[in-house]
Amino acid sequence: MSEFLSRAAEELNQKLADGSFSGSAKFVISGEGAVVLDASGARIADEETDVTLTADMDTFRAIFEGEMNPTSAFMSGKLSVDGDMGMAMQLASVLA
Repeated sequence: MSEFLSRAAEELNQKLADGSFSGSAKFVISGEGAVVLDASGARIADEETDVTLTADMDTFRAIFEGEMNPTSAFMSGKLSVDGDMGMAMQLASVLA
């Protein structure tokens, strides 16, 4: 299990502790694995979700550390989104 994935799941659980995200999302980190986020929290998993966000580790690290805006990452082609775009936008506002 990747240390980055563990830390990402922990940070997502902290950011979303208030229940401000009501759907399900999967972050696929190229070459590392995936983190799933839903009503029960964030965990390292690879399950079906409302939306899947895919990027390399550097891009996800920059997003999680607040150095890159998720929308900017998407617009520049560094982050791909598959599924419910509205859910992705809701998640982006929570992560910002």
